[in-house]
Order: sequence, then structure tokens, then C-alpha cells
Amino acid sequence: MAAALPSLALALLCLLQAGAQVPVQPDLDTEKFAGEWHVTAIASNCSVFLKMKDGMKSSMAIVSFTPEGDLAMKLVLPLMDKCQEFELLFQQSGQAGRYMGAQEKRNLCVMETDYSHYAVLHEVHSETEPSTALQLLTREQDVSPQLLQKFKELIPTMGLTQDMLAILPKSDQCIGDMS
Repeated sequence: MAAALPSLALALLCLLQAGAQVPVQPDLDTEKFAGEWHVTAIASNCSVFLKMKDGMKSSMAIVSFTPEGDLAMKLVLPLMDKCQEFELLFQQSGQAGRYMGAQEKRNLCVMETDYSHYAVLHEVHSETEPSTALQLLTREQDVSPQLLQKFKELIPTMGLTQDMLAILPKSDQCIGDMS
């Protein structure tokens, strides 16, 4: 166990350095970014995600911002014929577009958005099993082939591979549950 600690520390340091090099949307406009998004594609090396990705469907995310500038995200996921809700709070990190998880060791970065059609989020989770995720959010469930191709080209630049990608099929299962 003691021999594993230096390599674990090195792996975490690499993840933190990788997170620091992730580009961020310049001058993120939180008012334009807030609102409903569809999670249409995800690439991640998280073992739980990799086991579940083939059965996943498109989910909804409602993004809002607190008066302090923290990012609040409500996720509604269609899981096993019912809708599961999760609420996440990310604290402002001092740089617009970069946020830190309040409870867990998560870092979230808004890499790119045009506010009205798509957003690309990068998340690093460094709790028990370090993992990286890249998410494509869209305002509509339909995603253009060009946008999907652009997202696929980003995957290897974040240390992920194409076999870690899930293009989530459309689902109306939890749309009415958003509030």
C-alpha cells in the first residue's frame, strides 16, 4: 500500500495538471448559459459510466447560477423506467467558466458554448477513482452531424478514446418532470 501512494499521488497530479490545461469559454455569460439543456453525448473513462453507457438515454440538465456566481445543475435521468433527479452545486473557482464541486472532488469547466445550440463541458472527478468526462449539451435533442463530429474530434485531446463515447438516444421519458 505504501508503495502505491507515490504513484497515486502522481496520477492525481497529472489529472490536476490536465484539468488546468483545459480551455475555457472566454467571458462566460451566465445569463445566456443558464436554462434547459439536453445531455446528448458523453465520453468518459469512469468505470461506472462505461458499464452503463450502452443503456443510457438522453437526459435533461437545468443550469442556474446563485447570486454568488456558483453553478447549480439539476439533472433528470431516465433510469430503469423511472426518472432519477440529482442536484449538483459547483462553486465558482475565481475564473469564469471554471467551477469546483462543493461536496465531492469535482472540477467542472465550460469549455465552449454558443449559448443557443450547444455547450461542451469537461469534468474531472478525483475522489476514489479518478475519472474524466466530456459532455455535449444541446438546447434541442437533435444534434447536427457537424457538431457531433466536432465533439468526437475533442475526445482524444482530453485523453479519452472513441470507445468511451456514448451518443445518447432521444428520450421524452423525463421531459415533463422538469421543474
